[in-house]
Amino acid sequence: MKSVFFFLAILITAFGVSDISQVRLQYKEASTNAEKTKQLYEDLGSITKESDVLLIAYKGAATTLMAKYAKTIKEKKAFFREGVGYIEYAVEQAPNNVEIRYLRLSVKENAPRITGYKRHMDKDKTYILEHLVEVENQESKKYIKGYVSQSDVFDADEKRTVSKQ
Repeated sequence: MKSVFFFLAILITAFGVSDISQVRLQYKEASTNAEKTKQLYEDLGSITKESDVLLIAYKGAATTLMAKYAKTIKEKKAFFREGVGYIEYAVEQAPNNVEIRYLRLSVKENAPRITGYKRHMDKDKTYILEHLVEVENQESKKYIKGYVSQSDVFDADEKRTVSKQ
Protein backbone atom coordinates (compact mmCIF):
# COMPACT_ATOMS: atom_id res chain seq x y z
CA MET A 1 0.00 0.00 0.00
CA LYS A 2 2.85 2.38 0.82
CA SER A 3 4.34 1.81 -2.61
CA VAL A 4 1.06 2.82 -4.28
CA PHE A 5 0.98 6.12 -2.38
CA PHE A 6 4.66 6.69 -3.13
CA PHE A 7 4.04 6.07 -6.83
CA LEU A 8 1.04 8.43 -6.84
CA ALA A 9 3.07 11.12 -5.08
CA ILE A 10 5.78 10.81 -7.71
CA LEU A 11 3.22 11.06 -10.52
CA ILE A 12 1.57 14.13 -8.99
CA THR A 13 4.94 15.81 -8.50
CA ALA A 14 6.10 14.89 -11.98
CA PHE A 15 2.98 16.15 -13.71
CA GLY A 16 3.12 19.38 -11.72
CA VAL A 17 6.29 20.59 -13.45
CA SER A 18 7.20 18.04 -16.08
CA ASP A 19 5.68 19.89 -19.02
CA ILE A 20 9.01 21.07 -20.38
CA SER A 21 7.26 23.14 -23.05
CA GLN A 22 5.58 25.19 -20.34
CA VAL A 23 8.84 25.52 -18.39
CA ARG A 24 10.62 26.81 -21.51
CA LEU A 25 7.92 29.41 -22.07
CA GLN A 26 7.97 30.44 -18.42
CA TYR A 27 11.76 30.78 -18.44
CA LYS A 28 11.68 33.00 -21.50
CA GLU A 29 9.03 35.22 -19.90
CA ALA A 30 10.78 35.21 -16.52
CA SER A 31 13.96 36.70 -17.90
CA THR A 32 12.36 40.15 -17.92
CA ASN A 33 9.57 39.93 -15.34
CA ALA A 34 9.89 39.68 -11.55
CA GLU A 35 6.48 38.11 -10.99
CA LYS A 36 7.01 35.48 -13.66
CA THR A 37 10.46 34.75 -12.22
CA LYS A 38 8.93 34.15 -8.79
CA GLN A 39 6.22 31.95 -10.31
CA LEU A 40 8.74 29.82 -12.21
CA TYR A 41 10.92 29.53 -9.12
CA GLU A 42 7.92 28.34 -7.10
CA ASP A 43 6.77 25.96 -9.85
CA LEU A 44 10.21 24.33 -9.89
CA GLY A 45 10.46 24.27 -6.09
CA SER A 46 9.91 20.52 -5.86
CA ILE A 47 12.75 19.75 -8.29
CA THR A 48 15.69 18.04 -6.60
CA LYS A 49 18.96 16.59 -7.83
CA GLU A 50 17.09 13.31 -8.28
CA SER A 51 14.71 14.89 -10.81
CA ASP A 52 15.04 15.05 -14.58
CA VAL A 53 18.36 16.70 -15.35
CA LEU A 54 16.86 19.24 -17.75
CA LEU A 55 14.41 20.38 -15.08
CA ILE A 56 17.33 20.66 -12.65
CA ALA A 57 19.05 23.00 -15.09
CA TYR A 58 15.90 25.10 -15.44
CA LYS A 59 15.57 25.24 -11.66
CA GLY A 60 19.14 26.52 -11.51
CA ALA A 61 18.49 29.15 -14.16
CA ALA A 62 15.29 30.27 -12.42
CA THR A 63 17.11 30.47 -9.09
CA THR A 64 19.80 32.69 -10.58
CA LEU A 65 17.05 34.95 -11.94
CA MET A 66 15.72 35.29 -8.40
CA ALA A 67 19.03 36.93 -7.48
CA LYS A 68 18.13 39.77 -9.85
CA TYR A 69 15.09 40.63 -7.73
CA ALA A 70 16.45 39.88 -4.25
CA LYS A 71 16.53 42.82 -1.86
CA THR A 72 19.89 42.33 -0.14
CA ILE A 73 23.37 41.49 -1.38
CA LYS A 74 23.36 38.44 0.89
CA GLU A 75 20.14 37.15 -0.71
CA LYS A 76 21.45 37.90 -4.21
CA LYS A 77 24.62 35.90 -3.55
CA ALA A 78 22.69 33.03 -2.01
CA PHE A 79 20.24 32.74 -4.92
CA PHE A 80 23.00 33.04 -7.50
CA ARG A 81 25.26 30.44 -5.87
CA GLU A 82 22.41 28.00 -5.39
CA GLY A 83 21.30 28.41 -8.99
CA VAL A 84 24.81 27.96 -10.37
CA GLY A 85 25.14 24.83 -8.25
CA TYR A 86 22.09 23.29 -9.91
CA ILE A 87 23.24 24.32 -13.38
CA GLU A 88 26.74 22.94 -12.93
CA TYR A 89 25.31 19.71 -11.50
CA ALA A 90 23.08 19.36 -14.57
CA VAL A 91 26.02 19.94 -16.92
CA GLU A 92 28.06 17.32 -15.03
CA GLN A 93 25.22 14.82 -15.34
CA ALA A 94 24.47 15.52 -19.00
CA PRO A 95 27.46 17.30 -20.60
CA ASN A 96 26.19 16.49 -24.10
CA ASN A 97 22.76 18.06 -23.65
CA VAL A 98 22.63 21.13 -25.90
CA GLU A 99 19.66 22.68 -24.08
CA ILE A 100 21.45 22.48 -20.74
CA ARG A 101 24.51 24.10 -22.33
CA TYR A 102 22.23 26.83 -23.69
CA LEU A 103 20.83 27.45 -20.21
CA ARG A 104 24.30 27.76 -18.72
CA LEU A 105 25.37 30.13 -21.50
CA SER A 106 22.27 32.30 -21.08
CA VAL A 107 22.94 32.62 -17.36
CA LYS A 108 26.61 33.38 -17.95
CA GLU A 109 25.78 35.97 -20.58
CA ASN A 110 23.52 37.83 -18.19
CA ALA A 111 25.52 37.35 -14.99
CA PRO A 112 27.21 40.41 -13.51
CA ARG A 113 30.97 40.37 -14.10
CA ILE A 114 31.61 40.49 -10.37
CA THR A 115 30.28 36.92 -10.03
CA GLY A 116 33.13 35.52 -12.11
CA TYR A 117 30.63 33.27 -13.86
CA LYS A 118 31.24 34.78 -17.29
CA ARG A 119 34.42 32.75 -17.77
CA HIS A 120 34.60 30.06 -20.44
CA MET A 121 31.44 31.14 -22.24
CA ASP A 122 33.16 30.16 -25.48
CA LYS A 123 33.00 26.46 -24.52
CA ASP A 124 29.21 26.43 -24.35
CA LYS A 125 28.91 28.64 -27.41
CA THR A 126 31.15 26.33 -29.44
CA TYR A 127 29.30 23.27 -28.16
CA ILE A 128 25.96 24.74 -29.21
CA LEU A 129 27.26 25.70 -32.65
CA GLU A 130 28.74 22.25 -33.25
CA HIS A 131 25.91 20.14 -31.87
CA LEU A 132 22.63 22.01 -32.40
CA VAL A 133 22.19 20.19 -35.70
CA GLU A 134 22.04 16.91 -33.73
CA VAL A 135 19.11 18.00 -31.54
CA GLU A 136 16.18 15.83 -32.58
CA ASN A 137 13.50 17.55 -30.52
CA GLN A 138 12.29 20.27 -32.88
CA GLU A 139 10.74 22.34 -30.10
CA SER A 140 14.02 22.37 -28.20
CA LYS A 141 15.97 23.21 -31.34
CA LYS A 142 13.64 26.09 -32.22
CA TYR A 143 13.85 27.39 -28.66
CA ILE A 144 17.67 27.39 -28.67
CA LYS A 145 17.76 28.96 -32.12
CA GLY A 146 15.56 31.76 -30.79
CA TYR A 147 18.09 32.43 -28.06
CA VAL A 148 21.02 32.40 -30.49
CA SER A 149 19.25 34.86 -32.80
CA GLN A 150 19.00 37.52 -30.07
CA SER A 151 22.15 36.77 -28.06
CA ASP A 152 25.14 39.10 -28.09
CA VAL A 153 27.44 36.10 -27.65
CA PHE A 154 26.95 34.99 -31.26
CA ASP A 155 28.11 37.05 -34.24
CA ALA A 156 26.07 37.61 -37.41
CA ASP A 157 27.68 34.72 -39.32
CA GLU A 158 27.03 32.30 -36.46
CA LYS A 159 23.43 33.47 -36.21
CA ARG A 160 22.93 32.89 -39.95
CA THR A 161 24.45 29.43 -39.73
CA VAL A 162 22.20 28.48 -36.82
CA SER A 163 19.08 29.87 -38.48
CA LYS A 164 19.62 27.48 -41.43
CA GLN A 165 19.74 24.37 -39.24
